[in-house]
Amino acid sequence: MIKRKIVKIDENKCNGCGLCVEACHEGALQIIDGKARLISESYCDGLGNCLPACPQNAIIIEERLAEAYDEETVKKMMAEREKVRLHQEGSLPCGCAGSRSRTIKRDSNTTESVPNNQGYVSEVKPESQLRQWPVQIQLVPANAPYFQNAHLLVAADCTAYAYANIHQDFMRNRITLIGCPKLDDANYAEKFTQILSFNDIKSITILRMEVPCCGGIVHAVKQALINSGKLIPWRVVTISTEGDILED
Repeated sequence: MIKRKIVKIDENKCNGCGLCVEACHEGALQIIDGKARLISESYCDGLGNCLPACPQNAIIIEERLAEAYDEETVKKMMAEREKVRLHQEGSLPCGCAGSRSRTIKRDSNTTESVPNNQGYVSEVKPESQLRQWPVQIQLVPANAPYFQNAHLLVAADCTAYAYANIHQDFMRNRITLIGCPKLDDANYAEKFTQILSFNDIKSITILRMEVPCCGGIVHAVKQALINSGKLIPWRVVTISTEGDILED
């Protein structure tokens, strides 16, 4: 044990959003039972990358007796995690046909016969605006061809249920990625950084819910823009739980 700087988490303030987990490059933090926890003192370098990511100010750096920072173990652990992630990404298209990357071509809106009191009338049939598969952030390949010159929609998965006209208002003419930073055990910032680095993305629209945990998606995109060093137009649209646009 040595006296050094190390993070301390106030569990009373923590809301379990997971932003600190994404910001920690050493894998020292995890969400356990709905709260951020330091899984090992030896994994924390004490530099505090997680501090600015916490919207609740639940993390501080304190100087106290703690295990020494084990840089070699952290490097091996993170390398192993990356190996597993790359293996999963590489094996999914072969192991699961439903995860195979593909572009979806859409025709113009079609009509269908809809019954009413006077018989059948022709009405415009709503059409899905999904342009590619897969859509889950964790599953999509960063080098998929549909990313080139694309306008990107990054949406919290709940927005599709809260906002009724998401297809026409947001998905139309965009490549759509969905996820939930509170439920997914993944570093979205890393995936977004890969996508931005490998491809010429024209713009990014972030569609989030008003709930605090949705801030994780916004933070991940911001971090990816910084990591990639690219200047890409981006905006954040916030949807209320009642389905209204609160902020654009």
